[in-house]
Amino acid sequence: MARIVTVYEGSCRPFEPSDMSYVRWLEMSKALASLGHEVDIATREPGGAVRVVGGRLARALGVEARRDVVAMGPRLRRVPLEGVRWREYDVVKTLFHIGFETLERHGGADHPRIVSKLGSVVDREDRPGVYFYGARRRALFAVQERIAARSRAVTVLTEPSRARWQGCFGTGGAMLLVPGGVDAELPDAGADPYAVGRPRCLFAGNVYDPVAQPEAHAVLVAKLNELGRRLAVHGITLCFMGPGERGALDRAAVEDLGVVPYARSWPYLQHADVGLVLALGPVPNENESTKIYHYLRAGLPTVCEAGFPNESLVEQAGLGCVVGNGDVAGIAAAVVAAVGASWDRPRAVDLVLGAHTWLHRARVYDAWLRDGGGAA
Repeated sequence: MARIVTVYEGSCRPFEPSDMSYVRWLEMSKALASLGHEVDIATREPGGAVRVVGGRLARALGVEARRDVVAMGPRLRRVPLEGVRWREYDVVKTLFHIGFETLERHGGADHPRIVSKLGSVVDREDRPGVYFYGARRRALFAVQERIAARSRAVTVLTEPSRARWQGCFGTGGAMLLVPGGVDAELPDAGADPYAVGRPRCLFAGNVYDPVAQPEAHAVLVAKLNELGRRLAVHGITLCFMGPGERGALDRAAVEDLGVVPYARSWPYLQHADVGLVLALGPVPNENESTKIYHYLRAGLPTVCEAGFPNESLVEQAGLGCVVGNGDVAGIAAAVVAAVGASWDRPRAVDLVLGAHTWLHRARVYDAWLRDGGGAA
């Protein structure tokens, strides 16, 4: 079994996953621990449970860094990012471009066994299907160049992303295909968390912001506003739950649920009537939509705008439909139809449980490690 440390965001914030990047960080770490690996999640958290006195200051004073560790379960801990001794681990697993940058800032980029997980893979130039542009895309590509030089393996979500990476950096390094996943066990639905009556259509996701992803932000907000108005005519409330800049949302058309911690988000899916997936633009995204797995796991009928590599799972599961890209009127009509339809929800849940849980995804890493991927 390997000793693994996982690294993502280095800003000081509570470890309360609410967006999918944090959820993946937590859930994949948990799944690897459940397979027998020793897994530490390296975080920076304000005060409270995780604190550190150390790093350069500790060395200058000639004292050992003090580490306050949070035990999260068998073989799973949170440890302070400051002062991590990278060489004590067999594998350092970074998440997304920012995870590798965090590792660089904290002195771990020379570790001999780095596994770099990426979401979107950008190219040397702006490309259709990769929703990062200009200076932002150039900055991400520069990170990828450093990842290609330093990492033992690179993990991507989709086949198009794998092809793009290999087109840029060749086929010499190890590549792991590890799509998004979902929990095997869910909490009880419990009390209805909504303040609005039924029926409800839920968009659970990120609408980004005008700085990091301005194009995607503008597209998603515009679609939500128009869909909210169209659905209101039929007595359906469109609800948005998740992070992102929400100032341009039409509050008369969209019910804003705010950012809900992951542990408390499931009842919103379980008490919704339809789940909504919206594309970031007119060209099929090379990245997948993780919310598809979550809607189906909750047994939630799903209306998906075309534009994702994993969209076929909706119709494969028999719990929803895929509507043409840009057809906002068609999306609204599909939501109305989904509210009134009869669905075989257990079939969809069984399909997801049989192939798309976090444990299924973690087994890809486990097989690679057992085959010597983490060895010197």
